[in-house]
Amino acid sequence: MVQVRHEIAYDCDVLVVGGGIVGLSTAYAITRAAPGTQVTVLEKEAGPARHQTGRNSGVIHSGVYYRPGSLKARYAVRGAAEMVKFCAEYGIAHAVTGKLIVATEREELPRLHALVQRGRENGIPVRELSGPQIGEYEPEVRGLAAIHVGTTGICDFVGVARQLAEASGAEIRYGARVERVDRRPERGVAVRTAAGDVVRARVMVNCAGLYCDEVARLTGDDPEMRIVPFRGEYFSLARPELVRGLVYPVPDPAFPFLGVHLTRGIDGGVHVGPNAVPALAREGYGWGVVRPREVAGTLAWPGSWHMARQHWRYGAGELRRSVSKHAFTTAVRRLLPAVTADDLVPTAAGVRAQAVLRDGSLADDFLIKEGARTVHVLNAPSPAATASLPIGREVARRALAMLGSV
Repeated sequence: MVQVRHEIAYDCDVLVVGGGIVGLSTAYAITRAAPGTQVTVLEKEAGPARHQTGRNSGVIHSGVYYRPGSLKARYAVRGAAEMVKFCAEYGIAHAVTGKLIVATEREELPRLHALVQRGRENGIPVRELSGPQIGEYEPEVRGLAAIHVGTTGICDFVGVARQLAEASGAEIRYGARVERVDRRPERGVAVRTAAGDVVRARVMVNCAGLYCDEVARLTGDDPEMRIVPFRGEYFSLARPELVRGLVYPVPDPAFPFLGVHLTRGIDGGVHVGPNAVPALAREGYGWGVVRPREVAGTLAWPGSWHMARQHWRYGAGELRRSVSKHAFTTAVRRLLPAVTADDLVPTAAGVRAQAVLRDGSLADDFLIKEGARTVHVLNAPSPAATASLPIGREVARRALAMLGSV
């Protein structure tokens, strides 16, 4: 009896789920490293960068905050320099502005000095400033001491994402929400979209951001974490002349959030924020957006309850600033005493896709895991936009190694 072997008709070599800056950077890195590799990107929205990439403060982070040796530290420092070069090469709006990190209370001074040491360990030039010296950079800002980080910048990350999509040569399919994944280690991965289209690939990369854990489970892998969405609410400053550049408070090292800060963007406007409050949907950009199934999923994860017990005081403060403009203004006035509530005009919010582990700890580094024929990017909030080029290369390296072994 003759056995007939049917060859699989693959639609692409690598299928990337998610058209944010990390997914598009991965597609770009794959085609740069291995020309001729067929890459398809599925993005559920009508265009690229509609969520975390397009709803952040547009800051190119220096890497001063992150633990030396961590992926965040290595990729942010490298990525900041590469992002500036990429923007310059393709004519994308950007500027290297530097920023101030300001201590306004005495108990913050040891943490500020620790940031100086951390910055130097990460190879970042940092200048220490006394209180009076702050005025050299920001005349309206007040503090006991500060540090100036010269390598921080701003850019148009949506423009970067569009350019990555174009330069990658990948097939980008918009309006393609992943509904089902059929992964067979001996054959490949078949993905069905909500429209009923099926895409067959040798290897799949999951860069689904706010839904990365759900996509991982669709493949049959246990991500061992859950995305708990945190909404970041922003205001714009009606008197942008009060701020020249970027001004940050000293962050609490127990949290991956940087606190309410002031950011002059590439459009000349000044963003104020964000705070960090639990969202009632993964795309919960306002209190009125509630998706019961997603809320139930968050509440069913043991890590959510452990996190709430550990950090309820911090969370209560964030909620207070969310519902009270007066409380939010008070937080801003610690840095910028001249600001009034009338100066703060509500603007678009963002949602941070924060990975929470089973024990309630917040994943504080980028998290990339592999399964059979799949690479999952499971934690890539800020500074992932800054670090997107080196993150994309690392994910591409793993995907191509996988491709070569099947």
